[in-house]
Amino acid sequence: MRWQSMFLVLTLLAMAGCTGRPPEGATGEEIYLQLCSNCHGDDLGGGIGPPLGPGSNSVEQPDEFLEVTILNGRGRMPSFQSSLNNDQLARLIDFIRAEQAE
Repeated sequence: MRWQSMFLVLTLLAMAGCTGRPPEGATGEEIYLQLCSNCHGDDLGGGIGPPLGPGSNSVEQPDEFLEVTILNGRGRMPSFQSSLNNDQLARLIDFIRAEQAE
């Protein structure tokens, strides 16, 4: 019973970083830190979710793949369609690509 409670608490904490709508003028980095870093790591190195940084599988994927994944979710990743407008989505993808290029 105790491990179930611990699992529930950890799951809720992990999901807490995956909610909310970023401010309209948020940078790609700010959007990433608010919506993505809880699962993919502050440095895009991975965690609950796969790494997104340099050398990751997503480097080889086109931007459209990232867009569809972010908007619709994939596997355990939730959809962020209701959290991001088109400009925010573009800034987020630009940030991920810039980090991958380093």
